Amino acid sequence: MKDAMTKQDSLTAEAAGFAASLAYEDIPAETLHTAKRCIIDGLGVMLAGTEQEALQVADRYLRKAGARPVARPVGNPDLQLSAQQAAFWNGLAGHAMDWDDTQVAEGPNRPYGLLTHPTVPPLAAALALAETNPKVSGKDLITSFVAGVEVECKIAEAINPDHYNLGFHTSGTIGTFGSAAAAARMIGLDGDRTAQALGGAASMAAGIRANFGSMGKPMHVGRSSENGVTSALLAQEGFTFNGEALDGKWGYLSVAGRGGEPDLVMGRFGNPFSLSEPGVSIKPYPCGVLTHPSMDTMKALMEEHALSPEDIESVTLFASNNILHPIRFRIAQTELEGKFCMAFLLSAIILTGRAGKAEFTDAFVQSPECQAMQQRVETQFDPDIAAMGHEKILSRIEVVTKSGKTIQRFSDDRYRGGPDNPLSDEELEGKFMDCVSGILSDAQTRKVLDSIWSLDTLPSARGLLDLVNG
Repeated sequence: MKDAMTKQDSLTAEAAGFAASLAYEDIPAETLHTAKRCIIDGLGVMLAGTEQEALQVADRYLRKAGARPVARPVGNPDLQLSAQQAAFWNGLAGHAMDWDDTQVAEGPNRPYGLLTHPTVPPLAAALALAETNPKVSGKDLITSFVAGVEVECKIAEAINPDHYNLGFHTSGTIGTFGSAAAAARMIGLDGDRTAQALGGAASMAAGIRANFGSMGKPMHVGRSSENGVTSALLAQEGFTFNGEALDGKWGYLSVAGRGGEPDLVMGRFGNPFSLSEPGVSIKPYPCGVLTHPSMDTMKALMEEHALSPEDIESVTLFASNNILHPIRFRIAQTELEGKFCMAFLLSAIILTGRAGKAEFTDAFVQSPECQAMQQRVETQFDPDIAAMGHEKILSRIEVVTKSGKTIQRFSDDRYRGGPDNPLSDEELEGKFMDCVSGILSDAQTRKVLDSIWSLDTLPSARGLLDLVNG
């Protein structure tokens, strides 16, 4: 891999050379541990996502589409699909609850200091392709996954932040390059063929933020996973694309991002790995990470002052527009709207002290208790918080109790789950257990977790899906 780390003539060539040449032995121990954490998290949220309505629709769609049955999708043992379709299912499930991890940005002016949801597209692709070849080992799966995440994160870092600010959904767009790189590494494409696969990804990378709050948002990640596999398999057969499709006047960075700064990442693929530096944020809650500090603050207020839901007269969240604009629903009527509704997110914490799989359901959102509590929660723009910087995920919560007492608390910008305040391995396993409750037995859950922690010892990566799908 040494040559792949040397700065080359184009971003496409460098990304392709890195993915094609990465070996398991090149991955530092710290990065391997983080990769296993991300695989645990990614597989958990995929399994949780299979219970969402979008996956019921996808099941009907895929059964009608027909395919050569070579791959099992995660969490649906009765369905046999093509590798591309299995990647679509895995990616859709992985983002269906918006519970998947988030890339931490290095460069300035990135919204919230974050970029993509990096794990699901390359993991979805790698799991689907592992199904087609029993000789793919656990080490192969990890290496392909790490290659895909690294390519995805470095491209996300290089593209102009306007890409997201003007309405592209980076997990759907840049995620396509991550899944293509993982797929190319999985099937053994060389650097030139991997560059061709990235060229195909550039023409298929799509997803707009207008679909946030609908099934279209997780579909972006389903398509990014599927399209990466499709592009790699086409390149394997000799299909040609532009081998420098990230670069130049008509390249992806210019077309979809009004340019970028490839020099920020050139010569730095794997040096350091983005999984380790600046790292990833693993979500404690199944909604956008920019809401998490406020939810944790609400939880702390309730606990510290021994408040019950009956004590709450009103709640006001003060924040900048970097939080208030994306979280745009005043009152949530569905679970999907709830992910973008601060009134719901804080109400879930107030009513149950948590916000996990059980709370992110239409039944809970629509319950009389939740609807009534949402009416008591307001948001307000705070110019002082705005002056602290667009990249800061900061808020202040003011609670007025029915006894007339006013309580205030600022959020901590070292949000829980981020690199500065990470979930422990035990907390990560706890999240996985919540994700798979009602899906896997306790014994299955323990076996899956143990298998991922020791994934590099598995002779066939298919063994992991054997455990997951029973």
